[in-house]
Amino acid sequence: MSYEELEHTGDVRVRVKAFTLAGLFAEAARVLMIVMYGDDIRPGTEERTLALDAPDRVALMQEFLSEVLFLSEVDTLVFSSCEVSLRGPGLNARLIGETFNPDRHRAGMEVKGISYSGLRIFKEGGECILDIILDV
Repeated sequence: MSYEELEHTGDVRVRVKAFTLAGLFAEAARVLMIVMYGDDIRPGTEERTLALDAPDRVALMQEFLSEVLFLSEVDTLVFSSCEVSLRGPGLNARLIGETFNPDRHRAGMEVKGISYSGLRIFKEGGECILDIILDV
């Protein structure tokens, strides 16, 4: 699993890769946390669960990451890991993290939202790939 930042004029555009579609969702959540809070993200004991449905995988990814962003901001949590299981038109996810620590988590940038524009999921060379723009 990996990610790379791609060029974009005003926001943050990233490409996320994973071996499975469920792994792609989990990796996208991890990348969102890195963009927001920097690399010093440690395992924690706080847990949140999600159950989401959407008409397609692209909409599901946008809704999923929007919900991760919302939970992180409202509950002041930095998620270090995510377990995702896909089911029919939706997913179940378990997010685990720690309480926001301003001494360690200030290296990132504020993400205002997850853009639906330019969001695409595709397969290439046996990998699942996500291109996404984070509104900063």
